Amino acid sequence: MIGVYEGQWRFAANYRTLYASVLANKPFRTMAASFDARRRVMKGDYVGFGLSAVRDQVGTSQFSQTQVMLGASFMKQLGGGGYSRNSQYLIAGAQLGFGQRSFNWQELWFSSQYDGGNNVIDFGSDSGEGFADRNSKQYLDFNAGLLWYAIADDNLSIYFGGALHHINTPNVSFRDLADEKLYSRWVAHTGGELPLGDNLSVLPAVAVMKQGPSFSTTAGANFRYTSRDWREVAIRAGGWAHVSNQLDKGMTMDAVIVSAILEMERWNLGLSYDITTSKLASVNNSRGAFEVSLIYTHPEKTRLKVNCPKF
Repeated sequence: MIGVYEGQWRFAANYRTLYASVLANKPFRTMAASFDARRRVMKGDYVGFGLSAVRDQVGTSQFSQTQVMLGASFMKQLGGGGYSRNSQYLIAGAQLGFGQRSFNWQELWFSSQYDGGNNVIDFGSDSGEGFADRNSKQYLDFNAGLLWYAIADDNLSIYFGGALHHINTPNVSFRDLADEKLYSRWVAHTGGELPLGDNLSVLPAVAVMKQGPSFSTTAGANFRYTSRDWREVAIRAGGWAHVSNQLDKGMTMDAVIVSAILEMERWNLGLSYDITTSKLASVNNSRGAFEVSLIYTHPEKTRLKVNCPKF
């Protein structure tokens, strides 16, 4: 997906919290940011370069995992281009970077530190745990993927893509002599845009992921309404279903997602909320995740214009 946008360069940022209704002020938090740019190497073909960073954090121990990745892509034009709206591209991309896991040992206590006489936790006493490492060793990580898309008109497009993450299955253990392999993850996704009128279109999409014993699918659609003015303003809104496996209990739908996006020329502001539908709903009152995203795309020169789908 590096370089697949209509502009010279792009910056994106995301912030997401999950299950704050259950975990109070220690919910799952995800923070992500990325930058990518595209340069032409020959008529119709481009290379893209990108930098991305993701950090997840959760729980009393503030367990976190951080990844910083450098990426590149090659965009091969298969048809169309120029001043024509019709375009068809095949894109190959890869990422190489480092990751690390950590936790805050000072936030944890164990039964041997409990002072029953005074009914307090003595954090200064020996925990009885022979575990000193608070950070895993930095590990090398490698991802790669393919994307094909075709655009037939201003609001008519289709795309297919797939990727492999953690191809090298790095060791993420906190202990020097232990071997804790990170499962490889494969992703397949497809979607597009279909016109429903001069100002209205629908953008359906499906993403399927599997990592080790875990399987996840998200499917749905956004409706997009545009004013078609010179300085275009558009609104998207839609719904999505998230289905995952519960290991020994098979597949179940664990969330319904509602989303809204405001497009203002160079800026996209997105909001989404997950409504829990699994058995956990009886505990968190169906309150799942909240996410906000911000994307800025710097406009490109007309003679170097690349037509891309709306994702």
